[in-house]
Amino acid sequence: MQSQSSTQSNWLRSYYFVRATFSIAWIAAAILFSAQPGPATFLLVIYPLWDALANLVDARTNGGLKVNPSQSLNVVVSMITTLAVIVAVSNGTYAVLAVFGVWAILSGLLQLYTGVRRWRAYGAQWVMILSGAQSALAGGFMISRSLGTAAPTILDVVPYVGFGAFYFLLSAIWLVVAAYRRKYA
Repeated sequence: MQSQSSTQSNWLRSYYFVRATFSIAWIAAAILFSAQPGPATFLLVIYPLWDALANLVDARTNGGLKVNPSQSLNVVVSMITTLAVIVAVSNGTYAVLAVFGVWAILSGLLQLYTGVRRWRAYGAQWVMILSGAQSALAGGFMISRSLGTAAPTILDVVPYVGFGAFYFLLSAIWLVVAAYRRKYA
């Protein structure tokens, strides 16, 4: 019989792999459809919506929304961002990138907090903490880019999503290695 910690570690590993896979698929689609406004807009809208759904499922799996206030807030922030992206699309790519920048800062700080909170129980959270901090910095960069003269495209969001995929994948692999070490220690 698996312990609660082992079951949780298995969940996080699977969750991180799914998050990485979605992000990699999103990046491929963003590159493929970057010159097509309709599909690019759809991708920009579904990314924060996906984040809201992923945080919701993760929070519910880990004791519910009340027990996971940072993820609960991240669900709300990502849902608001989804709506803000829909509105920003009509105002141009500069507005969309600014919305993504603000979202990256907020969701990064919330992810950082979640990683710190989970560290004691599950380990391998240093990657998520680093990812949250880098997300906040990337948000600042996106906001500065949204104030520039060169028109932004969906490709300006790709590095942000790429680093997120990398960090989720690294966290999943780290948990696999940690489980292997525990099993054979």
